[in-house]
Amino acid sequence: MARILILGGHGKVALLLEPLLVDRGDDVTAVVRNPDHVPDVEGTGATARVADVEQLDVVALAELVRGHDAVVWSAGAGGGSPERTYAVDRDAAIRSMDAAVRAGVPRYVMVSWIGSSSDHGIDPDDAFFPYADAKLAADNHLRDTPLRWTVLAPGALTLDPPTGRITTSPKGDAAVPRADVAAVIAQSLLEETTIGRTIRFGGGDTPIARALADERPRHPQPHA
Repeated sequence: MARILILGGHGKVALLLEPLLVDRGDDVTAVVRNPDHVPDVEGTGATARVADVEQLDVVALAELVRGHDAVVWSAGAGGGSPERTYAVDRDAAIRSMDAAVRAGVPRYVMVSWIGSSSDHGIDPDDAFFPYADAKLAADNHLRDTPLRWTVLAPGALTLDPPTGRITTSPKGDAAVPRADVAAVIAQSLLEETTIGRTIRFGGGDTPIARALADERPRHPQPHA
């Protein structure tokens, strides 16, 4: 049993992840900003915790994450103003990483996006640029921490039924069901070979556990 804290606990992926973790015996706490979302989270079997990560400083976040074995970042501003996108997807995410280090939480899984790399090609005038820029900054900060980190970078998210299969050599928009993304997160928390890796993936033909069990030597990656 692992003690896992999910930040962004009412997101579509998080709500699919929570029962997977609970059903295998993990102790799951899901952080939500809106108290009205507590029943949805508790319906998955997870424990809901109301907190606004956008407003918490590193010290307060350290108290929130303390005592857990792993943190999963699945939060996001969900579009809207560039200012809030940076405040949540970059600044709050980075504070949560620093808080995990401060609190002695060893493991951190970041749910990112497939295009999070320095050559993402998003024009600065594009409305999507703040998200791309914020996620890249957060991912790069995570790679520079001493945490046992994994960056998961799925392609376009769909509401299709789960297939249990992915590819880690994605092409095009690499569409993948949210349910399969949830399964990838769950498996990555078990799979030691995911530590220190950025894993870009989409829907495919390889069972998730096999796709993630990459036995290449582990070493710190340069900023993607």
